[in-house]
Amino acid sequence: MKNSRKINVFSFVKFHVVIGGIIGLLAGILYSFGGLIIDTLVSLGWITTPETPGLSYGTILAFGALIGMPLIGATVGLICGICEALIFNVCAKWLGRIDINFEQTSND
Repeated sequence: MKNSRKINVFSFVKFHVVIGGIIGLLAGILYSFGGLIIDTLVSLGWITTPETPGLSYGTILAFGALIGMPLIGATVGLICGICEALIFNVCAKWLGRIDINFEQTSND
């Protein structure tokens, strides 16, 4: 087995993009549906707040976060993944080795 101190940048970036997209999707869901609930409660008169007029076009536009936030999260994951992998690959000779053990299971 080859003893290497390098990270495959593409594999590392793919992982970060997926994680960033998932976090962005969760944030988009919270933002969109949280805003819908608050705007609905304001429209029904159950709560009063000067910050929101209730249900409006802004409520519909907030659902754009379901697309926008995962894209932003994936983009940030892409940039961070590239930077982290490149920095590790440059500094690997000073960092020493990192031990990671994976178990392989068969799916019989």
